[in-house]
Amino acid sequence: MKNIILAISLALFCQSCSYAISPEYAHQADKKISFHEIRQDPMLHKGKLVIIGGTIDQVRNTDRGTLLEIVERKLDYWGRPERTNKTGGRFLLEYPAHLNTLLYVPGREITAAAIVHGEAAALADQDARIPVLLSQELKLWEGRQNARTGPQWFDPLHDPYGSVRMQ
Repeated sequence: MKNIILAISLALFCQSCSYAISPEYAHQADKKISFHEIRQDPMLHKGKLVIIGGTIDQVRNTDRGTLLEIVERKLDYWGRPERTNKTGGRFLLEYPAHLNTLLYVPGREITAAAIVHGEAAALADQDARIPVLLSQELKLWEGRQNARTGPQWFDPLHDPYGSVRMQ
């Protein structure tokens, strides 16, 4: 019985500590290519698979799928975009199906395994040319908890139901 509990606990622990993108794409991705290089000359890297991420700025459904304009951010060890104001710029991520625009909203963090496709006009600024990547796999991250700044104690008078009581 202890062995079963240990095995289940170990499996759950390993699942929670996994990289954002599946091992299949993570091993195929070219980790030597930086976003700066892609932005400089997208056509030079056309057809290469990269792991990239950032914060969603705009979302638009089209007849071919969904276009996401993303503000690029460096990824941490687990593949999640870092919490920083430093960015390499913007890129378009094209997903071949329609995504739920109530979930994929501006401000959410996203990581993708994507193939460099070329460049196109930005969604917000039609004069700006930005890289276009074709998504192979997406990871939409849950929102981060804000750090609490005040003291942490239990208030015995706090009513979590907002004064709605059963009679």
